[in-house]
Amino acid sequence: MTAQILVVDDDRGVRTALDVNLGKRGWQVVLVDGVRAALRMLRERPFDVVLTDVKMPDGSGIDLVEQVKASWPETQVVVMTGFGSVSDAVRAMKAGAEDYLIKPIERDALYVVLDRAIAHRTLRAELVQLRRDVTAKYGFQNLVGASASMLSVYEDVAAVADSSATVLLQGATGTGKELLAHALHYRSRRAQRAFVRVNCTAIPENLLESELFGHEKGSFTGAIRQHRGKFEQADGGTLFLDEIGEMDLGMQSKLLRVLESGELSRIGGSETITVDVRVLAATNRDLQREVDEGRFRADLFYRLNVVTLRVPSLRERRDDVPLLVEHFVKKAAAAEQRDVPPVSAECMATLVAYDWPGNVRQLEHLVTRAVLLHRDGPWLDIALPEDTPSSVVTAPASMPVAPVLDMPLHDALDDVERRILLAALEACGGVQAQVAKRLGLSKSNLSYRLKRLGIERKDVRYA
Repeated sequence: MTAQILVVDDDRGVRTALDVNLGKRGWQVVLVDGVRAALRMLRERPFDVVLTDVKMPDGSGIDLVEQVKASWPETQVVVMTGFGSVSDAVRAMKAGAEDYLIKPIERDALYVVLDRAIAHRTLRAELVQLRRDVTAKYGFQNLVGASASMLSVYEDVAAVADSSATVLLQGATGTGKELLAHALHYRSRRAQRAFVRVNCTAIPENLLESELFGHEKGSFTGAIRQHRGKFEQADGGTLFLDEIGEMDLGMQSKLLRVLESGELSRIGGSETITVDVRVLAATNRDLQREVDEGRFRADLFYRLNVVTLRVPSLRERRDDVPLLVEHFVKKAAAAEQRDVPPVSAECMATLVAYDWPGNVRQLEHLVTRAVLLHRDGPWLDIALPEDTPSSVVTAPASMPVAPVLDMPLHDALDDVERRILLAALEACGGVQAQVAKRLGLSKSNLSYRLKRLGIERKDVRYA
Protein backbone atom coordinates (compact mmCIF):
# COMPACT_ATOMS: atom_id res chain seq x y z
CA MET A 1 0.00 0.00 0.00
CA THR A 2 1.38 3.41 -1.02
CA ALA A 3 2.34 5.66 1.88
CA GLN A 4 0.35 8.87 2.29
CA ILE A 5 2.50 11.90 3.24
CA LEU A 6 1.30 15.39 4.17
CA VAL A 7 3.91 18.13 3.65
CA VAL A 8 3.39 21.33 5.67
CA ASP A 9 5.63 24.32 4.80
CA ASP A 10 4.93 27.96 3.95
CA ASP A 11 7.90 28.08 1.52
CA ARG A 12 6.63 27.22 -1.96
CA GLY A 13 10.11 26.26 -3.16
CA VAL A 14 10.55 23.76 -0.35
CA ARG A 15 7.13 22.25 -1.03
CA THR A 16 7.91 21.84 -4.73
CA ALA A 17 11.29 20.21 -4.07
CA LEU A 18 9.79 17.79 -1.55
CA ASP A 19 6.93 16.94 -3.93
CA VAL A 20 9.43 15.97 -6.65
CA ASN A 21 11.72 13.94 -4.36
CA LEU A 22 8.93 12.13 -2.52
CA GLY A 23 7.13 11.39 -5.76
CA LYS A 24 10.23 9.58 -7.04
CA ARG A 25 9.71 7.01 -4.28
CA GLY A 26 6.13 6.42 -5.38
CA TRP A 27 4.62 8.01 -2.25
CA GLN A 28 1.33 9.91 -2.44
CA VAL A 29 2.03 13.52 -1.45
CA VAL A 30 -0.31 16.35 -0.41
CA LEU A 31 1.11 19.87 -0.02
CA VAL A 32 -0.28 22.57 2.31
CA ASP A 33 1.16 25.91 3.39
CA GLY A 34 0.24 26.14 7.06
CA VAL A 35 -1.06 24.63 10.29
CA ARG A 36 -4.74 25.38 9.68
CA ALA A 37 -4.68 23.83 6.23
CA ALA A 38 -2.87 20.77 7.62
CA LEU A 39 -5.50 20.18 10.30
CA ARG A 40 -8.28 20.61 7.75
CA MET A 41 -6.65 18.02 5.49
CA LEU A 42 -6.10 15.59 8.38
CA ARG A 43 -9.81 15.72 9.18
CA GLU A 44 -10.67 14.82 5.59
CA ARG A 45 -8.38 11.81 5.04
CA PRO A 46 -5.79 9.66 6.85
CA PHE A 47 -2.03 10.14 6.44
CA ASP A 48 0.86 7.90 7.40
CA VAL A 49 3.36 10.72 7.97
CA VAL A 50 3.15 14.49 8.44
CA LEU A 51 6.36 16.26 7.37
CA THR A 52 6.16 19.75 8.82
CA ASP A 53 8.24 22.89 9.19
CA VAL A 54 8.55 24.30 12.72
CA LYS A 55 7.84 28.00 12.07
CA MET A 56 4.91 29.11 9.92
CA PRO A 57 2.87 32.32 9.76
CA ASP A 58 -0.34 30.79 11.13
CA GLY A 59 1.11 28.63 13.88
CA SER A 60 3.90 26.47 15.26
CA GLY A 61 4.88 23.09 13.90
CA ILE A 62 5.36 21.98 17.50
CA ASP A 63 1.72 22.77 18.25
CA LEU A 64 0.80 20.78 15.15
CA VAL A 65 2.79 17.81 16.49
CA GLU A 66 0.81 17.91 19.74
CA GLN A 67 -2.54 18.12 17.95
CA VAL A 68 -1.68 15.28 15.57
CA LYS A 69 -0.58 12.98 18.41
CA ALA A 70 -3.74 13.84 20.39
CA SER A 71 -6.23 13.29 17.54
CA TRP A 72 -4.43 10.89 15.17
CA PRO A 73 -1.98 8.99 17.39
CA GLU A 74 -1.07 6.42 14.72
CA THR A 75 0.14 9.13 12.32
CA GLN A 76 3.90 9.74 12.52
CA VAL A 77 5.28 13.32 12.49
CA VAL A 78 8.69 14.42 11.23
CA VAL A 79 9.72 18.07 11.72
CA MET A 80 12.01 20.20 9.57
CA THR A 81 14.07 22.98 11.11
CA GLY A 82 16.97 25.26 10.28
CA PHE A 83 20.55 24.45 11.29
CA GLY A 84 20.51 27.01 14.10
CA SER A 85 17.21 25.80 15.56
CA VAL A 86 18.06 22.34 16.86
CA SER A 87 16.40 23.28 20.16
CA ASP A 88 13.10 23.49 18.26
CA ALA A 89 13.65 19.94 17.01
CA VAL A 90 14.26 18.76 20.57
CA ARG A 91 11.01 20.40 21.71
CA ALA A 92 9.16 18.73 18.84
CA MET A 93 10.56 15.32 19.79
CA LYS A 94 9.38 15.82 23.36
CA ALA A 95 5.94 16.72 21.99
CA GLY A 96 5.77 13.37 20.19
CA ALA A 97 7.53 13.81 16.83
CA GLU A 98 9.05 10.64 15.37
CA ASP A 99 12.22 12.35 14.04
CA TYR A 100 13.59 15.62 12.65
CA LEU A 101 15.52 16.86 9.60
CA ILE A 102 17.88 19.85 9.37
CA LYS A 103 17.45 22.23 6.42
CA PRO A 104 18.78 22.19 3.75
CA ILE A 105 17.61 18.59 3.62
CA GLU A 106 19.72 15.94 1.93
CA ARG A 107 17.68 13.58 -0.21
CA ASP A 108 19.22 10.38 1.22
CA ALA A 109 18.60 11.57 4.80
CA LEU A 110 15.01 12.41 3.83
CA TYR A 111 14.42 8.91 2.49
CA VAL A 112 15.99 7.19 5.50
CA VAL A 113 13.95 9.18 8.03
CA LEU A 114 10.66 8.76 6.15
CA ASP A 115 11.23 5.03 5.52
CA ARG A 116 11.68 4.58 9.28
CA ALA A 117 8.62 6.68 10.10
CA ILE A 118 6.45 4.72 7.63
CA ALA A 119 7.71 1.41 9.06
CA HIS A 120 6.84 2.57 12.59
CA ARG A 121 3.39 3.67 11.37
CA THR A 122 2.79 0.22 9.84
CA LEU A 123 4.00 -1.55 12.97
CA ARG A 124 1.80 0.58 15.21
CA ALA A 125 -1.25 -0.07 13.02
CA GLU A 126 -0.57 -3.82 13.14
CA LEU A 127 -0.23 -3.67 16.94
CA VAL A 128 -3.51 -1.79 17.30
CA GLN A 129 -5.26 -4.33 15.05
CA LEU A 130 -3.70 -7.22 16.98
CA ARG A 131 -5.02 -5.78 20.24
CA ARG A 132 -8.46 -5.43 18.69
CA ASP A 133 -8.35 -9.01 17.43
CA VAL A 134 -7.24 -10.35 20.82
CA THR A 135 -9.89 -8.32 22.63
CA ALA A 136 -12.53 -9.57 20.19
CA LYS A 137 -11.40 -13.16 20.75
CA TYR A 138 -11.13 -13.02 24.52
CA GLY A 139 -13.46 -10.17 25.44
CA PHE A 140 -16.31 -10.58 27.89
CA GLN A 141 -18.89 -10.44 25.10
CA ASN A 142 -17.60 -13.73 23.65
CA LEU A 143 -18.27 -15.80 26.75
CA VAL A 144 -21.04 -18.12 25.61
CA GLY A 145 -23.81 -19.30 27.90
CA ALA A 146 -27.05 -18.08 29.38
CA SER A 147 -27.66 -20.64 32.12
CA ALA A 148 -28.18 -19.37 35.65
CA SER A 149 -24.83 -20.78 36.79
CA MET A 150 -22.89 -19.04 34.02
CA LEU A 151 -24.75 -15.76 34.43
CA SER A 152 -23.62 -15.80 38.05
CA VAL A 153 -20.01 -16.31 36.94
CA TYR A 154 -20.29 -13.43 34.44
CA GLU A 155 -21.60 -11.13 37.14
CA ASP A 156 -18.65 -12.01 39.38
CA VAL A 157 -16.17 -11.47 36.53
CA ALA A 158 -17.67 -8.06 35.79
CA ALA A 159 -17.54 -7.12 39.48
CA VAL A 160 -13.85 -7.96 40.06
CA ALA A 161 -12.28 -7.48 36.62
CA ASP A 162 -11.13 -3.90 37.14
CA SER A 163 -9.75 -4.48 40.62
CA SER A 164 -6.22 -5.57 41.52
CA ALA A 165 -7.47 -8.58 43.49
CA THR A 166 -5.94 -12.00 42.96
CA VAL A 167 -8.55 -14.35 41.47
CA LEU A 168 -8.59 -18.13 41.81
CA LEU A 169 -10.52 -19.95 39.07
CA GLN A 170 -11.61 -23.43 40.09
CA GLY A 171 -13.23 -25.94 37.77
CA ALA A 172 -12.72 -29.16 35.86
CA THR A 173 -10.39 -29.34 32.86
CA GLY A 174 -11.97 -27.89 29.72
CA THR A 175 -14.56 -25.69 31.42
CA GLY A 176 -13.13 -22.43 30.06
CA LYS A 177 -11.02 -21.12 32.95
CA GLU A 178 -8.42 -19.61 30.63
CA LEU A 179 -11.10 -17.80 28.62
CA LEU A 180 -12.41 -16.27 31.84
CA ALA A 181 -8.85 -15.26 32.80
CA HIS A 182 -8.52 -13.45 29.48
CA ALA A 183 -11.88 -11.75 30.06
CA LEU A 184 -10.72 -10.59 33.50
CA HIS A 185 -7.57 -9.11 31.96
CA TYR A 186 -9.20 -7.41 28.99
CA ARG A 187 -11.87 -5.79 31.14
CA SER A 188 -9.27 -4.41 33.57
CA ARG A 189 -7.19 -1.26 33.60
CA ARG A 190 -4.24 -3.47 32.65
CA ALA A 191 -5.79 -4.44 29.31
CA GLN A 192 -3.18 -2.55 27.27
CA ARG A 193 -0.33 -4.35 29.00
CA ALA A 194 0.85 -7.94 28.72
CA PHE A 195 -1.20 -11.04 29.53
CA VAL A 196 1.32 -13.81 30.28
CA ARG A 197 0.28 -17.45 30.77
CA VAL A 198 2.30 -20.13 32.54
CA ASN A 199 1.14 -23.75 32.43
CA CYS A 200 2.52 -25.16 35.66
CA THR A 201 2.11 -28.75 34.42
CA ALA A 202 3.97 -28.23 31.13
CA ILE A 203 7.26 -27.02 32.66
CA PRO A 204 9.56 -29.45 34.53
CA GLU A 205 9.93 -28.62 38.23
CA ASN A 206 13.65 -27.87 37.90
CA LEU A 207 12.95 -25.26 35.19
CA LEU A 208 9.85 -23.62 36.63
CA GLU A 209 11.78 -21.26 38.92
CA SER A 210 13.82 -19.96 35.98
CA GLU A 211 10.67 -19.65 33.88
CA LEU A 212 8.90 -17.57 36.53
CA PHE A 213 11.72 -15.48 37.95
CA GLY A 214 14.39 -15.53 35.24
CA HIS A 215 18.12 -16.24 35.43
CA GLU A 216 21.47 -14.58 34.79
CA LYS A 217 23.96 -15.73 32.18
CA GLY A 218 26.11 -18.57 33.48
CA SER A 219 23.96 -19.21 36.56
CA PHE A 220 23.61 -22.90 35.61
CA THR A 221 24.56 -25.25 32.80
CA GLY A 222 22.79 -24.13 29.67
CA ALA A 223 22.20 -20.53 30.87
CA ILE A 224 24.00 -19.00 27.88
CA ARG A 225 22.28 -15.62 28.19
CA GLN A 226 20.26 -13.56 30.64
CA HIS A 227 16.57 -14.51 30.76
CA ARG A 228 13.71 -12.33 31.99
CA GLY A 229 11.13 -14.48 33.75
CA LYS A 230 7.39 -14.42 33.32
CA PHE A 231 6.92 -12.06 36.26
CA GLU A 232 9.12 -9.46 34.60
CA GLN A 233 7.43 -10.03 31.24
CA ALA A 234 4.05 -9.42 32.87
CA ASP A 235 5.13 -6.27 34.73
CA GLY A 236 2.23 -3.80 34.65
CA GLY A 237 -0.08 -6.52 33.31
CA THR A 238 -1.48 -9.91 34.29
CA LEU A 239 0.20 -13.24 35.04
CA PHE A 240 -2.04 -16.30 34.66
CA LEU A 241 -0.78 -19.37 36.54
CA ASP A 242 -2.69 -22.26 35.00
CA GLU A 243 -3.01 -25.52 36.97
CA ILE A 244 -1.26 -24.05 39.99
CA GLY A 245 -2.36 -27.05 42.06
CA GLU A 246 0.38 -29.08 40.35
CA MET A 247 3.19 -26.89 41.70
CA ASP A 248 5.50 -28.57 44.24
CA LEU A 249 5.78 -27.25 47.82
CA GLY A 250 9.26 -25.77 47.40
CA MET A 251 8.19 -23.71 44.41
CA GLN A 252 5.03 -22.68 46.24
CA SER A 253 7.17 -21.13 48.98
CA LYS A 254 9.20 -19.09 46.49
CA LEU A 255 6.05 -17.95 44.69
CA LEU A 256 4.48 -16.83 47.97
CA ARG A 257 7.45 -14.58 48.77
CA VAL A 258 7.13 -12.79 45.43
CA LEU A 259 3.37 -12.41 45.77
CA GLU A 260 3.73 -10.90 49.23
CA SER A 261 6.63 -8.52 48.50
CA GLY A 262 6.32 -7.77 44.79
CA GLU A 263 10.07 -8.35 44.58
CA LEU A 264 12.21 -11.06 43.02
CA SER A 265 15.77 -11.92 42.08
CA ARG A 266 16.78 -13.86 39.01
CA ILE A 267 18.59 -17.16 39.57
CA GLY A 268 22.28 -16.37 39.92
CA GLY A 269 21.63 -12.65 40.38
CA SER A 270 21.88 -10.28 43.32
CA GLU A 271 19.70 -7.45 41.98
CA THR A 272 16.27 -7.04 43.60
CA ILE A 273 13.66 -6.45 40.91
CA THR A 274 10.30 -4.88 41.75
CA VAL A 275 7.30 -5.94 39.68
CA ASP A 276 3.67 -4.81 39.51
CA VAL A 277 1.72 -7.88 38.44
CA ARG A 278 -1.85 -8.98 38.94
CA VAL A 279 -1.98 -12.74 39.45
CA LEU A 280 -4.81 -14.96 38.25
CA ALA A 281 -4.57 -18.67 39.06
CA ALA A 282 -6.53 -21.69 37.90
CA THR A 283 -6.79 -25.27 39.07
CA ASN A 284 -8.89 -28.35 38.50
CA ARG A 285 -8.09 -29.55 42.02
CA ASP A 286 -9.93 -28.85 45.27
CA LEU A 287 -7.21 -26.68 46.83
CA GLN A 288 -8.83 -26.69 50.26
CA ARG A 289 -8.59 -30.49 50.27
CA GLU A 290 -5.00 -30.25 48.98
CA VAL A 291 -4.21 -27.96 51.94
CA ASP A 292 -5.89 -30.34 54.42
CA GLU A 293 -3.85 -33.24 53.03
CA GLY A 294 -0.56 -31.31 53.11
CA ARG A 295 0.01 -31.03 49.34
CA PHE A 296 -0.58 -27.28 49.10
CA ARG A 297 0.62 -24.50 51.39
CA ALA A 298 -2.17 -22.98 53.44
CA ASP A 299 -0.58 -19.50 53.37
CA LEU A 300 -0.30 -19.55 49.56
CA PHE A 301 -3.88 -20.78 49.28
CA TYR A 302 -5.13 -17.88 51.41
CA ARG A 303 -3.00 -15.46 49.35
CA LEU A 304 -4.52 -16.73 46.11
CA ASN A 305 -8.04 -17.18 47.46
CA VAL A 306 -8.91 -13.46 47.64
CA VAL A 307 -11.69 -13.98 45.08
CA THR A 308 -12.71 -17.49 44.00
CA LEU A 309 -14.75 -18.12 40.87
CA ARG A 310 -16.08 -21.65 40.45
CA VAL A 311 -16.59 -22.52 36.80
CA PRO A 312 -19.37 -25.12 36.40
CA SER A 313 -18.88 -28.25 34.33
CA LEU A 314 -20.86 -28.58 31.12
CA ARG A 315 -23.16 -31.24 32.57
CA GLU A 316 -24.11 -28.65 35.23
CA ARG A 317 -25.15 -26.18 32.52
CA ARG A 318 -26.82 -28.39 29.91
CA ASP A 319 -29.09 -25.52 28.87
CA ASP A 320 -26.01 -23.90 27.34
CA VAL A 321 -25.17 -26.82 25.03
CA PRO A 322 -27.35 -25.60 22.09
CA LEU A 323 -25.82 -22.11 22.38
CA LEU A 324 -22.29 -23.49 22.50
CA VAL A 325 -22.92 -25.82 19.57
CA GLU A 326 -24.20 -22.90 17.49
CA HIS A 327 -21.20 -20.79 18.46
CA PHE A 328 -18.65 -23.49 17.63
CA VAL A 329 -20.35 -24.40 14.35
CA LYS A 330 -20.20 -20.78 13.20
CA LYS A 331 -16.60 -20.45 14.37
CA ALA A 332 -15.42 -23.59 12.57
CA ALA A 333 -17.42 -22.83 9.42
CA ALA A 334 -15.95 -19.31 9.25
CA ALA A 335 -12.42 -20.68 9.70
CA GLU A 336 -12.95 -23.12 6.84
CA GLN A 337 -14.88 -20.58 4.73
CA ARG A 338 -17.75 -22.94 4.06
CA ASP A 339 -21.50 -23.06 4.55
CA VAL A 340 -22.61 -25.65 7.07
CA PRO A 341 -26.19 -26.87 7.61
CA PRO A 342 -27.86 -26.71 11.02
CA VAL A 343 -27.79 -29.46 13.62
CA SER A 344 -30.92 -31.61 13.73
CA ALA A 345 -33.19 -31.61 16.77
CA GLU A 346 -32.44 -35.29 17.42
CA CYS A 347 -28.69 -34.69 17.33
CA MET A 348 -29.01 -31.65 19.58
CA ALA A 349 -31.05 -33.64 22.09
CA THR A 350 -28.33 -36.31 22.19
CA LEU A 351 -25.65 -33.66 22.73
CA VAL A 352 -27.62 -32.11 25.57
CA ALA A 353 -28.07 -35.49 27.23
CA TYR A 354 -24.37 -36.41 27.09
CA ASP A 355 -22.30 -35.91 30.26
CA TRP A 356 -19.25 -34.26 28.56
CA PRO A 357 -16.33 -35.49 30.69
CA GLY A 358 -14.05 -33.17 28.66
CA ASN A 359 -16.46 -30.28 29.12
CA VAL A 360 -16.60 -27.32 26.71
CA ARG A 361 -13.23 -28.15 25.15
CA GLN A 362 -14.44 -31.63 24.20
CA LEU A 363 -17.63 -30.21 22.72
CA GLU A 364 -15.68 -27.72 20.61
CA HIS A 365 -13.35 -30.43 19.30
CA LEU A 366 -16.28 -32.66 18.29
CA VAL A 367 -18.12 -29.78 16.60
CA THR A 368 -14.97 -28.72 14.71
CA ARG A 369 -14.39 -32.30 13.58
CA ALA A 370 -17.99 -32.56 12.36
CA VAL A 371 -17.66 -29.34 10.35
CA LEU A 372 -14.39 -30.52 8.78
CA LEU A 373 -15.83 -33.91 7.81
CA HIS A 374 -19.23 -32.71 6.61
CA ARG A 375 -19.82 -33.33 2.92
CA ASP A 376 -23.51 -33.64 2.03
CA GLY A 377 -26.92 -33.71 3.64
CA PRO A 378 -29.40 -31.21 5.09
CA TRP A 379 -28.14 -31.63 8.68
CA LEU A 380 -24.77 -31.44 10.39
CA ASP A 381 -24.10 -34.69 12.24
CA ILE A 382 -22.04 -34.31 15.42
CA ALA A 383 -21.07 -37.78 16.59
CA LEU A 384 -20.24 -38.60 20.21
CA PRO A 385 -17.04 -40.54 20.96
CA GLU A 386 -17.23 -44.14 19.79
CA ASP A 387 -16.67 -45.50 23.30
CA THR A 388 -19.69 -43.61 24.69
CA PRO A 389 -22.03 -46.00 26.59
CA SER A 390 -25.49 -46.03 25.06
CA SER A 391 -26.99 -45.25 28.46
CA VAL A 392 -25.62 -41.71 28.47
CA VAL A 393 -27.42 -40.61 25.32
CA THR A 394 -30.87 -40.77 26.87
CA ALA A 395 -31.73 -37.54 28.62
CA PRO A 396 -33.27 -37.72 32.09
CA ALA A 397 -36.84 -36.60 32.42
CA SER A 398 -35.82 -33.36 34.10
CA MET A 399 -33.84 -32.22 31.05
CA PRO A 400 -35.36 -29.37 28.97
CA VAL A 401 -34.39 -31.22 25.76
CA ALA A 402 -34.77 -35.02 25.45
CA PRO A 403 -35.38 -37.45 22.59
CA VAL A 404 -38.86 -38.98 22.61
CA LEU A 405 -38.96 -42.37 20.89
CA ASP A 406 -42.43 -43.72 21.71
CA MET A 407 -44.42 -41.65 19.18
CA PRO A 408 -44.49 -41.09 15.39
CA LEU A 409 -41.33 -39.40 14.09
CA HIS A 410 -42.95 -36.09 13.11
CA ASP A 411 -44.53 -35.81 16.57
CA ALA A 412 -41.21 -36.65 18.24
CA LEU A 413 -39.44 -33.98 16.22
CA ASP A 414 -42.09 -31.43 17.16
CA ASP A 415 -41.71 -32.39 20.81
CA VAL A 416 -37.92 -32.00 20.74
CA GLU A 417 -38.17 -28.67 18.89
CA ARG A 418 -40.73 -27.43 21.42
CA ARG A 419 -38.40 -28.28 24.31
CA ILE A 420 -35.42 -26.58 22.67
CA LEU A 421 -37.44 -23.42 22.03
CA LEU A 422 -38.77 -23.38 25.60
CA ALA A 423 -35.25 -23.84 26.98
CA ALA A 424 -33.98 -21.01 24.80
CA LEU A 425 -36.84 -18.71 25.82
CA GLU A 426 -36.16 -19.42 29.49
CA ALA A 427 -32.41 -18.82 29.05
CA CYS A 428 -33.05 -15.51 27.24
CA GLY A 429 -35.72 -14.27 29.65
CA GLY A 430 -38.43 -14.56 27.01
CA VAL A 431 -36.75 -12.05 24.66
CA GLN A 432 -37.54 -13.48 21.23
CA ALA A 433 -34.94 -11.37 19.41
CA GLN A 434 -32.20 -12.97 21.51
CA VAL A 435 -33.67 -16.45 20.99
CA ALA A 436 -33.75 -15.95 17.21
CA LYS A 437 -30.14 -14.74 17.17
CA ARG A 438 -28.84 -17.59 19.32
CA LEU A 439 -30.68 -20.29 17.34
CA GLY A 440 -29.79 -18.84 13.94
CA LEU A 441 -33.41 -18.09 13.00
CA SER A 442 -35.06 -14.99 11.57
CA LYS A 443 -37.60 -13.31 13.85
CA SER A 444 -40.41 -14.23 11.48
CA ASN A 445 -39.25 -17.86 11.34
CA LEU A 446 -39.12 -18.03 15.14
CA SER A 447 -42.57 -16.48 15.40
CA TYR A 448 -43.92 -19.04 12.91
CA ARG A 449 -42.40 -21.94 14.86
CA LEU A 450 -43.78 -20.70 18.18
CA LYS A 451 -47.24 -20.31 16.67
CA ARG A 452 -47.10 -23.70 14.94
CA LEU A 453 -46.09 -25.44 18.17
CA GLY A 454 -48.60 -23.49 20.26
CA ILE A 455 -45.97 -21.99 22.57
CA GLU A 456 -47.27 -18.99 24.49
CA ARG A 457 -45.74 -16.69 27.09
CA LYS A 458 -47.48 -18.53 29.91
CA ASP A 459 -45.59 -21.73 28.91
CA VAL A 460 -42.18 -20.18 29.67
CA ARG A 461 -40.79 -20.63 33.18
CA TYR A 462 -38.67 -17.65 34.17
CA ALA A 463 -35.89 -17.98 36.73
